[in-house]
Amino acid sequence: MTDPSNSHHSQTTKQSGQWWDEDRGGKEEKGREMARGEWRLQLQNRGNWNCSYKKITLLVCFFNIVVALYSLRSLYASLYIYSGSVAGNIVVYRPDQIRKMEESNRIRKDYKPAELMKLVKELEGEFSREDVVVKLPRHLKQKIIDEVMQKLDSLKGSSRNVSHPQVMAKEREAVENWRKQKLEEVKLAVVKGTSNSIIPHEEAGLLLRALETDWAVVSEEIGLWIPIEVGNEEHNDKPEGESEIEEEVLPGRPLPPQCNAELHTDYGGVAVRWGLTHHKDSAADCCQACLDHAKHAKENEKKCNIWVYCPSQFGCHSPDIYQHKYQECWLKYAEKPKLNFKDKYPEWYRNSHSSAPLVVPWASGIVST
Repeated sequence: MTDPSNSHHSQTTKQSGQWWDEDRGGKEEKGREMARGEWRLQLQNRGNWNCSYKKITLLVCFFNIVVALYSLRSLYASLYIYSGSVAGNIVVYRPDQIRKMEESNRIRKDYKPAELMKLVKELEGEFSREDVVVKLPRHLKQKIIDEVMQKLDSLKGSSRNVSHPQVMAKEREAVENWRKQKLEEVKLAVVKGTSNSIIPHEEAGLLLRALETDWAVVSEEIGLWIPIEVGNEEHNDKPEGESEIEEEVLPGRPLPPQCNAELHTDYGGVAVRWGLTHHKDSAADCCQACLDHAKHAKENEKKCNIWVYCPSQFGCHSPDIYQHKYQECWLKYAEKPKLNFKDKYPEWYRNSHSSAPLVVPWASGIVST
């Protein structure tokens, strides 16, 4: 016989199992619905994002197209304006206008003062040539030097027992006479074109210019420097029988007796003061510098006893590599002073030194202690 309590318990258990199954199925169904909802939401958000990216891309492309079209329009407008302005400046002449212009040009050329222009050009050439010193070739300079040397050598016999100023005056007169004689000979060769002249016609023009207008410069270039004669009138108020002392003449103030100045002389020695950077206004100042150097020299120092001065405005020649300029003052020392050159440079020296002048331009002296 079945127990009623057990039957009721079994029924209750079956009902509880059915409710549990239904409740679990409902939860599963609800979970699936929620998952499907979230998936739809994600798809919707992704679609919205894709749509906004496409819109931005289209907007950027549209903006670039607008900018490009605007740039092309501006470039086309500028080209149009430039071509229009160029075309506006072009003048088109008619055939009759072109013919008249050609005729006016022809008339202007026919009435051009050709002769007057030629004369003006010749005058301009003459004026420009006056400002340029003639440059003689080396063989012409050597020819002038040789002839002047011959002229000066011919005076040696008649210059004995004659004072130095008188010798200088004779040399100056002899050179001037040679220049005048040579100038007449050159003029005949240039003006008349004489066939018996020994001077070639090409060289005659150069010599004419050199001897007539540029003689002072040319004489300095060849080393012909003769002291200018001082035309002072002296009164002979000395007692009879008193000997007169002839002094050397150099530009500037008079030299003291202890300077023992000698024109056209170059003494050698050890330089105690280089003249390249030591210039003096006169030979007297140069000699005084030598005396001062000897006075203030230290005990073991070499004392100046020779001064050498350049009185030529065109500089002085020397066989070294330096270019010696006007007013150079060399202070030297030598236990036994010796001459380098005196009066004139020898011919053998001038042959080996093409820039050597005829006459020694230096002035120097051995100071007296």
